[in-house]
Amino acid sequence: MSKSKFLQQLSESLKPLSSKERADILQDYEEHFSIGLEEGKTEEEIVTSLGSPNQIAKELLADYHVEQATAKATTQNILRATWAVIGLAFFNVVIVLGPAVALAGFILSAWAIGLCFLLSPILVLGEAIVHSSGFFLFNLFMSLAFCGLGYFIMLGMLVVTKLVIKGFVRYLKYNVSLVKGGLKRAE
Repeated sequence: MSKSKFLQQLSESLKPLSSKERADILQDYEEHFSIGLEEGKTEEEIVTSLGSPNQIAKELLADYHVEQATAKATTQNILRATWAVIGLAFFNVVIVLGPAVALAGFILSAWAIGLCFLLSPILVLGEAIVHSSGFFLFNLFMSLAFCGLGYFIMLGMLVVTKLVIKGFVRYLKYNVSLVKGGLKRAE
């Protein structure tokens, strides 16, 4: 593969990035070619040493999306980062997607339980209007207890959700560095 074909494929694969970021990356790879040609390597040898432009783009996009999720932890940024990391390798489907689905299920169900508990007095009042029964005060007392429990569950889930988001973004960063060739040891 020639230098121009390599750079063209890399540029096309980096379309989600801004034109400035894409130009900076392409400039870096043009420098790789300049240095390699000065050392007496052919364009094909340089392309072989760099690897596939599509794989390079996947790694760069994963880094970009993980940094976006770190800077602003919105649901959309976290989903983009997750999918970018999953796109790096098939192995990541099991390693990243499984924990992501499990955590999302836990968080959503805990939020739903907290909300249901919090709204339980409204349901008891609605039941009292439709069916009057002798256990109204007991039901009202229990619904108020569940309402208090729901309030504490919601407060706890607010903290847990923030911690899980931070931890998951850190996990994505770790996974990106692992896929890109292993962790660098600090010595």
